[in-house]
Amino acid sequence: MFNMKKNMIATAIIALLGVMTMVETASAADYNLRFANLYGRGTAFGAVYENLAKGIEKRSNGKIKVQVLFSGEGVGSGGLFGAAKSGLIDMIAPFQAMNAGEMPAGIVEIGLPGGTNDPVKLEKLFHEQGWGDILKKAYAAQGLTWLEPYIQPAVYIITKKPIKSIKDFQGLKIRAPGAYGKFLRNLGASPVSLAWSEIYTSLATGVIDGSIGSNMIDHRDGNHVEVAKYMYKLPLAGAQVLPILFNTNSWNKLPDDLKKAVYAATVDHAKEQLEKSRKWEQEAIDEMVKKGLKWSPEPSEADKKAWKKAGAGLWDEYSSKDKYSKQLIDILRKTAE
Repeated sequence: MFNMKKNMIATAIIALLGVMTMVETASAADYNLRFANLYGRGTAFGAVYENLAKGIEKRSNGKIKVQVLFSGEGVGSGGLFGAAKSGLIDMIAPFQAMNAGEMPAGIVEIGLPGGTNDPVKLEKLFHEQGWGDILKKAYAAQGLTWLEPYIQPAVYIITKKPIKSIKDFQGLKIRAPGAYGKFLRNLGASPVSLAWSEIYTSLATGVIDGSIGSNMIDHRDGNHVEVAKYMYKLPLAGAQVLPILFNTNSWNKLPDDLKKAVYAATVDHAKEQLEKSRKWEQEAIDEMVKKGLKWSPEPSEADKKAWKKAGAGLWDEYSSKDKYSKQLIDILRKTAE
């Protein structure tokens, strides 16, 4: 009986210590945030988003704890925007092309075909020439707070069959959301909107004939070369600019010092994205070539003209979408002169 009581007391103490540890862990952070992104666990960019979460925790001196949700973990790629607007998710790193109907200005933000690929010019466009101010208002109208954007490399198309002439795009089903899809439709292709995690299976089963990636690293990390071995030489966009977005209600709950800490972490993240993506892009190409990637033949001058023409009308089309898109493209036209 004595031993039984002794064991019961010991068990109770252990349980109490466990509860105290749980309470201490839960109270270690003043704010617990959920951060969702487009990539799967173990991918190169997935790790960069993890670094952003760690950066927020470090810059906030542990007052903020960030739970990172990867692709397929609760919210699909197309649902990130709505989840952040509703407050289900506090912070997101979305692909604007997945939400073209809800946020047309985001399609202009990411970069229409024919835009610059110069990081210096892009930084100036956002921070000195007015794009940042316009986008803050555009996202605020959606209940979202726009933080520091980041730059990723050029967008290329991988296909199951070689593109020997621009006429070969006729009838192809290509995963290309947003303006990229409109661009390819102008070349006779049939654009399809799919999440990044669905590309491999869709290529393997013949649901699609090709796909864009946000960049070369996406194609590498998705093992797309296993099921599609041909890369077209002309990029759809020379660079992409993507935002970090915060639910405004969640943002307003943070004191000013923690808002500054979060924003500073997104600036650090933007620098890491640019530095690593430049390095990773060439590494990704080299790795895919070893696995059998083949570049399409050099496009003819006629193909290059048709490629340029396919993107020419998109500026006018998106300028008519809403007032924010028009304001962005008005600035783009002035700076391109």
